[in-house]
Amino acid sequence: MPSAGYLQYRTQDMSTWLPRLVAFALLFSTCANAQTLGPNDAIALEREGKLADAATVWRSVTEQEPRNAPAWASLGVVLSKQQKYAEAASAYKKALELDAKLPGIQLNLGLAEFKQGNFAAAIAPLHAAQAADPTSLQARTLLGLSYYGANQFAQAAEQLAVSSKADPANLELHQVLAQSCLSAKKYDCALDEFRQILQKDPDAPAAHMLVGEALDGLGRTPEAISEFETAAKANPPAPNIHFGLGYLYWKMRQYDDAAGAFEAELSLDPANPQALAYLGDVELKRENPEKALSLLNKATAIRDDIRIAYMDLGVILTQRKQYQDALAALHRAEALDREQPEVHYRLGRLYQAMGNTGAAQQEFARVQQLHQRAEEDIADKMSSRTPPAHP
Repeated sequence: MPSAGYLQYRTQDMSTWLPRLVAFALLFSTCANAQTLGPNDAIALEREGKLADAATVWRSVTEQEPRNAPAWASLGVVLSKQQKYAEAASAYKKALELDAKLPGIQLNLGLAEFKQGNFAAAIAPLHAAQAADPTSLQARTLLGLSYYGANQFAQAAEQLAVSSKADPANLELHQVLAQSCLSAKKYDCALDEFRQILQKDPDAPAAHMLVGEALDGLGRTPEAISEFETAAKANPPAPNIHFGLGYLYWKMRQYDDAAGAFEAELSLDPANPQALAYLGDVELKRENPEKALSLLNKATAIRDDIRIAYMDLGVILTQRKQYQDALAALHRAEALDREQPEVHYRLGRLYQAMGNTGAAQQEFARVQQLHQRAEEDIADKMSSRTPPAHP
């Protein structure tokens, strides 16, 4: 017969291990139950809103039947409902590997990629879904928005033009179409869309700005200025309105008006690099090199991809005979756009000042080879677009 001490020891021992044994037994029971449940049980659990349990059963089914394409697809659906889009996409891809003709999976995969912001990855499955069912407005709209998110604006405009006709009351869809047209430099299309938006909301500053961008793209810059002036009056604190207006004045060589607009933008956002750079250029044209240099240095400290800032720095530093610094600035400007003849002209002048006649002649020859590129329009200068969320 065991001693009292032994019994006390065993009791203490069981008190330590009993909770673990119970937990293990429950886990084993759950796993065993999952293995005995099948697709009908998973569907029932899903209908009851027990998504985690449904996913567990579907995973069990795929483990037992790894080539069951509908089971993988169903697992993807449940995971999507849980907003586990990366896992859902993996399940959909496995289903497609097993059965490429499984209905609805391309659309589901495209939507899962879209929800993750993987717009480029969403295009192929959504294109396949749209091709399989050309009447599917959902597939076409998602495809258009994915093209837009992937910066493929011409393709986005093509798809969204059809979607917007089918849903004329959807202003957000019309706006994305208009922005796609604008970014694809289809200015007539953009102008038509933005004017339709303005008919429904005549005082919308953003719409006036976008109409201005389209007009500028069509070479109607004075009319574009009028639209930006209207936007600035309607909502003076809005970001980028004053910069856009200043840029249009700058294009028209109305430098005093441009300076006022750039200063208005900087009063709202002192760290706006483009406003700093273009105000610096205006000050250089006004023959205020010290003020220009300060503004240009601030701009390049914030962003290193504004060509005009490096171009102007090269000019000022050349004037100061700081030739190596000028050369570095002009080479940066050249790297940002190798097809701009002005930077090669400035490099030629710099090499002349440095006494490097051969290099100067090469740069001047390059200027002759290049065709004068059309001026950039305001749409190239405004903020980049982002696609709207889609259910």
